[in-house]
Amino acid sequence: MRNYLTIDGGTTNTRVSLVIDNHVIATEKIHLGSKDCIDGNDCLKQELHTKIGNLLSSNHLTEQDITAVLASGMITCEYGLCEVPHLIVPAGIKELHQGIQERLIPEVINKPIRFVPGVKIMGGTPEYTDMMRGEETELVGLLAEDAGSFAYVLPGSHSKMIFLDDSGRITDFKTMMTGEMIAALSQNTILREAVDLSIDKHDPEFLLAGYDYCMEHGINEALFKVRILKNIFKETAVACYSYFLGIILANEIAVLKKSGKAGVVLGGRSQIKNAMVDILKARTELKVITIPDEDAASCVSLGAIKIFEFTA
Repeated sequence: MRNYLTIDGGTTNTRVSLVIDNHVIATEKIHLGSKDCIDGNDCLKQELHTKIGNLLSSNHLTEQDITAVLASGMITCEYGLCEVPHLIVPAGIKELHQGIQERLIPEVINKPIRFVPGVKIMGGTPEYTDMMRGEETELVGLLAEDAGSFAYVLPGSHSKMIFLDDSGRITDFKTMMTGEMIAALSQNTILREAVDLSIDKHDPEFLLAGYDYCMEHGINEALFKVRILKNIFKETAVACYSYFLGIILANEIAVLKKSGKAGVVLGGRSQIKNAMVDILKARTELKVITIPDEDAASCVSLGAIKIFEFTA
């Protein structure tokens, strides 16, 4: 029996999971991330220690029963628990395995923690430079056969569109601040009363209308049309939200259309994922594969284990 603890460190939240024989048994969420550790990480260490203790005791395990503790994401940045240098593309599971760094942090657990590195593109200008921490591990957890034929999309606060070679190595990726744009525009602009983020469904007709208008007129002009829909045309909250979401996703769809890939694999949360599926199917010829929410939720944990267990 293989018992793993995996730590998925984000900017605002951290998740600790117990994985037994490749099944995520339980997850504890911590409302702390790298942004909370700029002035020190003692609070995060204490929370990790507590959550790990909860997971072990509730499953009748001890630290000695754990095969390994694996960590990835922003927990490897300068404000995390252990700064690990990014790998430079091309990078695949072999390079990620070789880049793992081990640290003993007894305030968290009396076992070494293995930290998976992030990945970056180093170009001569900002246009050709990008970086990620955590998505590379999530990617390994959801890789399909013939991986190089697909673009991989991981929606989130900072959505990633990742492109691989025929060997399954990351060769390029694009970062878009999708989730943060949705939050910022819907909470801190005049659109606050027009966009309801509690809505968990979308109207395909208005979704595509927002997308089409944005593609023709640009995001700046298109966004104000959300207010027009609400105030002048008295459209429903679902219609306004859907139009808004179509605008926000337009840039990502444009990148995928130009990617030269045969298809797209979509992970992440259903709210954004399902909207992207509808636009991709209606406005592109790309083959679309969606990862169910329950599988997407375990991709980081399973990816970390695959990286750790890799053998050439």
